[in-house]
Amino acid sequence: MTLGLLGLGLLLVVAFIGVPLGLTMMIVGFGGFALVRGPDAAMAMVGQTITSNSMSYGFIVVPLFVLMGNFIFRADLARDLYRASYVWLGRYPGGLSMSTIVACGGFSAVSGSSVATAATMGQVTYPEMRRYGYSKELSAGTIAAGGTLGILIPPSVVLVLYGLLVEGDIGALFIAGILPGIISILSYLILIAGLCKVFPDLGPRGEAFPLRERFRSLGGVWPVMALFLFVIGGIYFGVFTPTEAGGIGAVGALGFCILRKRMSWQVFFESIFEAGRMSAMIFTVALGAMIFSNFIEISRMPADLLHWVEAMNLAPMSVMWIILGIYLVLGCVFDGPAMVLLTVPLFAPLVELLGFDLIWFGIVVVVVTEISMVTPPIGINAFVLKSVLPDLTLPEIFRGIAPFWIADIARLLLIVLYPPVALYLPTVMG
Repeated sequence: MTLGLLGLGLLLVVAFIGVPLGLTMMIVGFGGFALVRGPDAAMAMVGQTITSNSMSYGFIVVPLFVLMGNFIFRADLARDLYRASYVWLGRYPGGLSMSTIVACGGFSAVSGSSVATAATMGQVTYPEMRRYGYSKELSAGTIAAGGTLGILIPPSVVLVLYGLLVEGDIGALFIAGILPGIISILSYLILIAGLCKVFPDLGPRGEAFPLRERFRSLGGVWPVMALFLFVIGGIYFGVFTPTEAGGIGAVGALGFCILRKRMSWQVFFESIFEAGRMSAMIFTVALGAMIFSNFIEISRMPADLLHWVEAMNLAPMSVMWIILGIYLVLGCVFDGPAMVLLTVPLFAPLVELLGFDLIWFGIVVVVVTEISMVTPPIGINAFVLKSVLPDLTLPEIFRGIAPFWIADIARLLLIVLYPPVALYLPTVMG
């Protein structure tokens, strides 16, 4: 266990100073394994891990869903989503902020990326909210919080990575994220409505539209929403696997771009190359995490931690609260995906030994990761928003985010204390 702790400490220090995470985990994992079993065994372990996983059928799901998100991003869906949401919700207090949350949820459902959601919706929705007299803080907080939905609502790349690390059912993880994702959107909408009811100057009402105009606004978004329902519905009912769903989603997204006349050979190749670059980065980090996980396993750290827990006579749920506390602290200095890849190899075996469901734990980890993405001093979504909206300051962004932490913590407590929120749909999957 001492060697495992030293390896984990070295990994945290090296990652914190900015060394690429995937490479760091590979080096630390190889070095620790070599100290325990010898250099030859470590070389064999690294070769087998990289070869077997890079040729794995399940790994194909990553570039397919990344490609799907790239096609959707270039189809300029965000503006139509926001327009449709505004037509339906704009007449309520804080309606533009509520529209932004719904649009973020819709965009997240097909992009799978929090950073892309925050950056895209920031450019689309922030000018409109400011034009209608919304405060800078509420506008920024809404976009940053809405952007976090990208890693929870399926298809989520972070859920894919978690599934690969724990060798879990990625389809079940996707389905498990649906109800928590809906609860996330509803909790944000309730929070915004309450804030703007108490403080009307934060977010004035927008204009009201007739029913005919509201239904007409759905014309630009229903095809991609139908694609999302088809992909996730196919996984839920067992019609196709997540990998097959990724292929269908990518082809469907390409067709959507062509129908909207947003596709050219230049856009097509840009999407392919960007998907390849992102997939290579994700694969490097994921393979590094698997190599590091092999070192953690051979160091017997999870088993020793379990013995320590038993000696301390701690209840399993008490251990879970400690783990969540560690996640919240780490979230202040690490971005979300990095935190998942750093900690899952350590905590997942312990959580499983304690009798918790790994599908449920995956959703809990993603929800905590969402919170970390808007937590100072790192809060990656805040920095993304600052980069695309230079007139905003980081203090303004974090002040706007603060109320949304209330909804985030409430949602986390609900999922932790009532696991069926995450596990009901996977248990009734076809």
